Amino acid sequence: MFLNHTGTQTIETQRLILRRFEIADTESVFQTWLSDPVVQNNYGEKACNTTVEARQIIEKWISQYNNNEFYRWAIILKGIDTSIGQIAFHFVDSKNQRADVEYCIGQSYWGNGYAAEALNAVIEYAFKHIRLNRVQAFHRSKNAASGKVLEKVGMKYEGVLKQYLIHNDEFDDCIMYAAIRNEWNGKEIAKHNNRA
Repeated sequence: MFLNHTGTQTIETQRLILRRFEIADTESVFQTWLSDPVVQNNYGEKACNTTVEARQIIEKWISQYNNNEFYRWAIILKGIDTSIGQIAFHFVDSKNQRADVEYCIGQSYWGNGYAAEALNAVIEYAFKHIRLNRVQAFHRSKNAASGKVLEKVGMKYEGVLKQYLIHNDEFDDCIMYAAIRNEWNGKEIAKHNNRA
C-alpha cells in the first residue's frame, strides 16, 4: 500500500489548532515552553536563552515545510492564538509505514488534557490521511507523566528498552508504546474534565 505524504497540514480539534509554525510564533514559543528548562529537559533538548535562538529554530522548521515527509505542528490554543507546545513526527520510516511521535506542552498549560488531545488528532491524521500503519512513541523512565498521555489516547505498552539513551549524563530506560492502524479505535479526548 502506498503512503499519501501530505506534509504538515492544519488539524483542528475541539480546543486546539495544530498548524505550521510561523515566524510570528517566536515570542510565544520562547516564553511558553522553549526557554523553560523543565519542559525542554523532559523533551530531551536544551532550553533556549534568547528569542534569537528561538527564531533560528523556528526558521529551520519552516524551511522544511516544503518536504511532504516533514510533520511538525505548533499546538495553538483556540481563542488566544498562542503556541502552547508542539507535536511532531521526528522520524518517518516510509518503507515500513511508521512514524515516531514526540510532543511537549508549556508548564502553565499542564493538566488540561491538551497533550492527549493533540496526540489523538495526529494519530488519527496519520492513519486516515497519510495511511501510516504504525505510530510509536517512548517516554524516558523518569518522565512517567508522558506515559499517562500515551495510555490515555489508547497507545499500547510494548516494553522497555533498557539503558536506551543517555540523558543528563546517565543512562535511562525508554518505555515503548504504539498504535496500529487496524487496531485503532480513536478516543474522545477533548473533554474539559479529562485531565492529562
